[in-house]
Amino acid sequence: MLRLAIQKSGRLSEDSLQLLRDAGIYLSSSPSRLLRTQATNFPLELIFVRDDDIPEYVEGGVVDIGIVGENVLLEARKDVETVERLGFGKCRLSLAMPKNTPYSGPESLQNLRIATSYVRILDNFLREQNIQADIHEISGSVEISPSLGLADAIFDIVSTGSTLLANGLREVATVLESEALLVAHPVMAAEKRDILDRLLFRIHANRNAKNHRYILMNVPNDQLDHIAALIPGMKSPTVLPLQQPGWSSLHSVIPETVFWDVLEQLKAAGAEGILVVPIERMIL
Repeated sequence: MLRLAIQKSGRLSEDSLQLLRDAGIYLSSSPSRLLRTQATNFPLELIFVRDDDIPEYVEGGVVDIGIVGENVLLEARKDVETVERLGFGKCRLSLAMPKNTPYSGPESLQNLRIATSYVRILDNFLREQNIQADIHEISGSVEISPSLGLADAIFDIVSTGSTLLANGLREVATVLESEALLVAHPVMAAEKRDILDRLLFRIHANRNAKNHRYILMNVPNDQLDHIAALIPGMKSPTVLPLQQPGWSSLHSVIPETVFWDVLEQLKAAGAEGILVVPIERMIL
């Protein structure tokens, strides 16, 4: 049995549970009021805790793996293994100042008072920039600090920037781009590592499917080679003859990132009846 810690409530909670659902893992009971539960079809136990506690739980072996924000992990500085970047829970840690305060670069922070909940990350940034500043640690409501006269600037999580604007602040520099990470205890028994590998296999299969599209089209035979060359497929497309002479059905998989560009090129090359189908799982 592999033990996984996830955030009980907050930015990463629902996305972490959705990650498991997408991997075909179902829980024995609703997690809304529980601190722990088990999967019904996979050797996985879930522990619901505060986001800030997850790095310590993983390092101490209380749990085997955890899903935690990169910003929280870097601030905690615990000895854990980063297994996978999960692509959700994205945010940035940024410096912000009152709208009318000039900023021309990190040197503008010299000798200022900066309020933050991320003391270690900020201190490391200031050291790298050779900046001397007075760091004020605040556990919450960091954005209000300048208006109360407690700080000249802040260092905090930014998602949309609307909270900064509401408090008369503007973002002046991004220090860290953060996302959810899957982390593991550095030393894991072979049987638990095997379960983790199985979990990663499912996560990768689902992610590959989301990042690709399956396409089918009717293609004139004299354009088969040209159209096949346009498709950035996994290997080579599947070609099946149609009942109508001189035409074939071509099937392939294309990455989401080039999806629309490829469709336009295929249409221009003579492809007809193009169908685009979502993929539920894809094993590479």
